[in-house]
Amino acid sequence: MRFATDTGGTFTDLVVEDDDGTITLHKAPTTPSDPVAGVLDALRVAADARGLTLAGMLARGDSFIHGTTHAINAIIQGRTARTALIVTTGHRDMLLFREGGRTEPFNHAHAYPQPYVPRALTFEVPERIMAGGHVVTALDEAATAQVLDAIARADVEAIAVALLWSTVNPVHENRIGEMIAARFPDMPYSLSHSVNPTLREFRRASSAAIDASLKPLMGAYLGSLEARLADAGFAGRVMVLTSAGGMVDAREVAAQPISAINSGPSMAPVAGRHYARREGGFDSAIIADTGGTTYDISIIADGRVAMTRDLWIGEPYRGHLAGYPSVEVKSVGAGGGSIARVDASGLLHVGPQSAGAMPGPVCYQRGGTLPTVTDACVVLGYLDPDFFLGGKMKLDALGARRAIEAHIAAPLGVSLEEAAWSIVDLATEAMVQAIQDLVVNQGIDPARAVLIGGGGAAGLNSTFIARRLGCPRLLIPETGAAMSAAGAMMSDITAEFAATVYSNTARFDSDAVSASVAGLAARAEDFIARSGRPGGTQFIAEARYEGQAWEIDVPLPKADFSSPGAIAEFRARFEAEHLRLFTIVDPASEIELIGLRARVQCSARDGESDFKLMMEQTDASPRGSRSVYFAGAGRVETPVWRLDALAPDRMFDGPALIESDFTTIVVDPAARFWRSAPGAILIEERPL
Repeated sequence: MRFATDTGGTFTDLVVEDDDGTITLHKAPTTPSDPVAGVLDALRVAADARGLTLAGMLARGDSFIHGTTHAINAIIQGRTARTALIVTTGHRDMLLFREGGRTEPFNHAHAYPQPYVPRALTFEVPERIMAGGHVVTALDEAATAQVLDAIARADVEAIAVALLWSTVNPVHENRIGEMIAARFPDMPYSLSHSVNPTLREFRRASSAAIDASLKPLMGAYLGSLEARLADAGFAGRVMVLTSAGGMVDAREVAAQPISAINSGPSMAPVAGRHYARREGGFDSAIIADTGGTTYDISIIADGRVAMTRDLWIGEPYRGHLAGYPSVEVKSVGAGGGSIARVDASGLLHVGPQSAGAMPGPVCYQRGGTLPTVTDACVVLGYLDPDFFLGGKMKLDALGARRAIEAHIAAPLGVSLEEAAWSIVDLATEAMVQAIQDLVVNQGIDPARAVLIGGGGAAGLNSTFIARRLGCPRLLIPETGAAMSAAGAMMSDITAEFAATVYSNTARFDSDAVSASVAGLAARAEDFIARSGRPGGTQFIAEARYEGQAWEIDVPLPKADFSSPGAIAEFRARFEAEHLRLFTIVDPASEIELIGLRARVQCSARDGESDFKLMMEQTDASPRGSRSVYFAGAGRVETPVWRLDALAPDRMFDGPALIESDFTTIVVDPAARFWRSAPGAILIEERPL
């Protein structure tokens, strides 16, 4: 038996896989002050559904996979450790200067962003290594010892080290690490060449600083998770999801917590890729995971999950750059808990403020007083107040109506239904704009992609989103209400290793590049051996045209640079990727290779990769009808289907509501839908 959890802002999702491959979904409210409590609550729900005690169910488990936003929330809320940064003499302002770039170049109302580590906690040591790796100025150990004395007086909880060109020659960073360990035996520290061996010093320093600042917090959190699971009866392996779309042992994440900043959201595209292939063979997909707090978007392009090394915490250029390889996920503050308000000018706004898990939407009856998207969906008839979470939670429809009437309808001078629809419509528009920004960057045509809706609130407006984008088909997987947790079940044990190596196609240094490939391959093989699972390695080149400022990732079927023919193939692959992203190539320019990465994947489970959701089959007829408001049609009496009851591969016309214990899917009058044999709902526009 295997367990996978994803701790969201409002609910904690749990997927349980039994030994026969069948899976079940469960949800429990997240406990923001103690996320592990929400995990244990979800496990108790699953145990109760099986007629077992929590200890009895956990004793059957061999692995527990955990996705968490604990790390990124700590950064956003300023709860990380007080951290010192050690840099090369003359580069104390590395985090202050950044890499340039502004979201709004001529908007001077925004203050210049503060560095992640303040200047007062940034210390210089005399040393210098050049780009070729040779030492110009040896590390002054006496001066370094004095710096460590100053750090001791600064009362810090962690130390980061980021020296120039340490990715080429880490000898000085390693020596400082030894001195830190000797001077502060219990002090966590991070060395930039180990955390993120990238060419650019700002993002390397930023990665090291963020990683070090998270070590005390994440070490305690993951230690508590393992201890409390063990106390509850679990004796298996605890794994944590990483930003790169895989998982590793919890202890490895505690040792390098920056790897888990985008932990939970990175799994939605893993699940999305699986369902896109299964339900129509789509190589391009837009995955939208709608939670209570955020709307997370990711992309599948040519069958590959889109990745990025520009992972920002907060707004781009105004927040902090993690710079760590991650699944590219764009988040906007538009979820079920997004708060609607009318400003002094009479304009309606939805989000980014969220009611979250506490107090939550007004209809949750937990003290919320401001209307949200969920409240609007209750007023429109999309949600059944008596069947939320399968009837486990009753919604206050009257409270939702009163809140929208007082805060939205009355100030705007419109009817209650018009106000509720305007809330949903504005949230939908924010989601559409966020998707369009991302698909343009990835060179994806929505008309050739499938939109995959995940998250408990995905079904409420995904039909409207697909139509505005021009996507020919909307797919709501049978596990869509717990998309990230389902993706965790499908994910592999992964790691990524990187090396900085420079060469140019005009005078390619095959020996140096091949040596880097061999070193990465050895590290990958060592990881596979330690994982105890079968695995493979894919190499990725970081390359650019000569003179370009930024490089792109070029996947390589094999990392062979040993002959002119192999180098010509590398050029062809680079130009194909450049053409896909930017629609142009420049055959006259040489290509610079600036780094290599090896991505390792080890299978985490035995048997087939598909899963079968356990469903209770019921009578194949609607379970009644409900009055539902649709824009342009007004109130329409709409049949309500139980998802389990839909006959597979039979076409139905909208309008319709499709309900399960975890989600509601809204199909408007202009659409039609059917259920696939495995249980996914597919929706497309009805032919005229």
